Amino acid sequence: MPFVEDGPAPRIEEGWFRWDRPLAAVKPEWVDGYRHLNMGYYLVAYDLQTDRLWPHIGLGAGLRDAGLGTFAAEAWLDYQREMTEAMPIGAESMVLAADEKRLLVRHRMFHFEEGWTASEHEVLYLCVDLGIRRVTPWPEALRERLSGLATGAPPRRLALRRRGA
Repeated sequence: MPFVEDGPAPRIEEGWFRWDRPLAAVKPEWVDGYRHLNMGYYLVAYDLQTDRLWPHIGLGAGLRDAGLGTFAAEAWLDYQREMTEAMPIGAESMVLAADEKRLLVRHRMFHFEEGWTASEHEVLYLCVDLGIRRVTPWPEALRERLSGLATGAPPRRLALRRRGA
């Protein structure tokens, strides 16, 4: 999915990157036999939110042009309330923590008009050299930027650490 480089800028409130328009509406093809958003499409919506967020924190096309990218290493998803066909999906994001190679982000999905939370999603991203497909440090200026955006809010499930550590 492409990054949303030219979309509206979010505002930052209490560490949350927030947009004044919906991310999407629940599409008919995203709905399952129970007539609600199929569990896999929650991740599709969160991936769209990631693409919307990345340019605003320095992880858009410029990073890719430098031969770097982000890969998700771990993800946790919490379903709180169902979304049904045509409901407007709102989404906001918070940088929880960052270090030399990792970034921990929380996304929240909500009904855009009514405001209730549908789901939360935490993701641990890695900086990857796309030429060799290996984890590598963030460029120094970007690492400083990500560290400055990190709220330090406690994650619900994930941690900024190496597996097995």
